[in-house]
Amino acid sequence: MGLGRTVSGGSNLQGTPVELDVGRKGSPADRIEVPYRRHWPLAGPDERVKVLLIYPNYRGMNMLPPAIGLLSACLLESGHEVELFDTTYYASVDEDDGELKDSDGKKSDQLMARPFEMPIELTLKTSDVLDDFAEMVDRFKPDILALSCTEDMWHLGLRLLRHQRSRKEILTIAGGVFPTFAPELVLGHDEVDIVCKGEGEDALRLLADRVGRGEDYADIPNLWTKLPDGTLQSNPIEMVDMNANPLIDLDHFEEARFYRPMGGRVWRMFPVETHRGCPYKCAFCNSPSQMAMYRNEIGENYLRRKTFENMFRELTFYKEEMGAEYLYFWADTFFSWKPGEFETFAEMYEDIDLPFWCQTRVETVEYERLKRLKEIGCARISFGLEHGNEEFRATWLKRRMSNELIVDNFAIVNEVDIPFSVNNILGFPHETRELAFDTIRLNRKFKCSDRNAYAFTPFHGTPLREECERLGYLEDEDIVRSMVTDGTPLDMPQFPRSQVLSLVKTFNMYVRFEEERWPEVELAEQDTTEGREKYEELRQEFVARFWSAGPSTSFEEASASV
Repeated sequence: MGLGRTVSGGSNLQGTPVELDVGRKGSPADRIEVPYRRHWPLAGPDERVKVLLIYPNYRGMNMLPPAIGLLSACLLESGHEVELFDTTYYASVDEDDGELKDSDGKKSDQLMARPFEMPIELTLKTSDVLDDFAEMVDRFKPDILALSCTEDMWHLGLRLLRHQRSRKEILTIAGGVFPTFAPELVLGHDEVDIVCKGEGEDALRLLADRVGRGEDYADIPNLWTKLPDGTLQSNPIEMVDMNANPLIDLDHFEEARFYRPMGGRVWRMFPVETHRGCPYKCAFCNSPSQMAMYRNEIGENYLRRKTFENMFRELTFYKEEMGAEYLYFWADTFFSWKPGEFETFAEMYEDIDLPFWCQTRVETVEYERLKRLKEIGCARISFGLEHGNEEFRATWLKRRMSNELIVDNFAIVNEVDIPFSVNNILGFPHETRELAFDTIRLNRKFKCSDRNAYAFTPFHGTPLREECERLGYLEDEDIVRSMVTDGTPLDMPQFPRSQVLSLVKTFNMYVRFEEERWPEVELAEQDTTEGREKYEELRQEFVARFWSAGPSTSFEEASASV
């Protein structure tokens, strides 16, 4: 049965069940109760603690982080106080290495994203990020600092923690993908007292409860804790019941965080959770390690789906309460549905009627499935191609689809007429410049709206990180930076870093310009006056020839054009 159109009871902050109308349009509806709240004890006035969430993000990484909103909602539901320090729109965060970083801006400069204009006067903060962080700590007086980060955000996060620890010691926990897969490395810093390994909603809530009651917290599942004698206590992991989570809390984000460029326009956009986990085993991704961690440690399958009732509750919240113009489904593989589930989702989503973005594998493409996806509002899809050489792709990336399947299935997406982007990676261990051109040549065999080319980044928790360490390119303690703004840390004898970065910069030129013009593109790779001039000349020609639509100049203009 499809899910109906109304949720009674609003966001239901007190935890009573929500009723959903689950009939087809025009048909009698059954009433069901959805017990989506876990009944955690509410902290009393003397047990409440203040938790300052820290999101050490770089400018241009505009995707709203759903994990932060979920952690905040869980803490609030238990009666604690929450503030958020989000560095996304600070200019000063990049001064440690003398270069301003702007992820979406860098992608546009390298022809991976269509030109757009974010209103800098509304979003960019010119005050010092460390001073502002110290001011918030002094004003809020938190009992717990909770940092959530990926590996490329760790350097900035550590700067914030180090600055605060020099002023006053506050109990500090770090969680997210990087602390999960490098807990000892993170706890090796004096500024961190606890690491959360794996999902953090229950662990952070329980930590706040224990601190508020003055109780010991060293035995909380998922937490690694420094003990007074200097040793570490690591506890078994547990999996969160994602259907018991409250609605995401967005009250602590600045208004500007709700807007993101997509296809050359700026939209009021929100993240939607359908699945956690991924059934595939790409060697450059941490999802296989995450799946293995839960399987090996507790015998559980990490891949699971949120109930359709809870999806509908979240979708309705974004549409009716947040004024969403666009949604993005952040599951690693959108088509991880079991048989029949996508059809149920599609019927449910008809009532939402908002454009959306999703990402999936090229093997999951089927004509009827894609046709239905477009009917319900899919406005854009992202696919990972990653490498154009079949043997290399299968051997080192563990992606075993054929080039013929890739070309044929992208033709289906074009036939259905859903705009899509394709992600590529250059600079893998064992790769050469010649092999990288196999990726360029494969991209020339199909049409798509946009192509991204990134330098390979060996994140902790990925099989290819282990291969890089085995080859001597990295040590375990080496922490990588942004793959978009900083490129690769690898400097391999058969494919030097300078060659990788120059190919990333000119990737789309090689793909789109005629092959007889490749000598011009090769000149544009060079970091010389002549090379830089040629690059700018070709970049302007590329935009004029292949991107006829201009950028959106304001939020209002973008909204009016929807």
